[in-house]
Amino acid sequence: MYTRGPVIVMELPETLNHVEGEKFVAELQPLLETHRPRIVLDCSQVQHMDSAGIETLLYCMQEAMKRDGDLKLAAVSPAAATIMELMRVDRLFEVFETAEEASRSFQAVVMPEASQSLPWYSSGLGLADLKIAG
Repeated sequence: MYTRGPVIVMELPETLNHVEGEKFVAELQPLLETHRPRIVLDCSQVQHMDSAGIETLLYCMQEAMKRDGDLKLAAVSPAAATIMELMRVDRLFEVFETAEEASRSFQAVVMPEASQSLPWYSSGLGLADLKIAG
């Protein structure tokens, strides 16, 4: 585990199954319980992943999102990507080539505050501003 600013990067074990998944979650749990956790799971060492491993990833994401955080994956092997696709969870995760890229992705663009006085669909013009075509 290491940090990149406010982002925690954790390396997954070579085998991600039920037993290894429980060990991993026990280690990650305190980090998941912080306010707005930002976690990158580095999958570069994963050689084997089964359905219990997928459940581990889903659990970690769910716990992070409960606390208004996010979890991203990095360096997912083709074999792990295939398992994720077969289980139809591949689109649930943001996946990056490297942990560095995934860490940088947490630096969100700050959007300007929208005026709260007008609805989003309003141009700012009222009925009185409309002219009759003549």
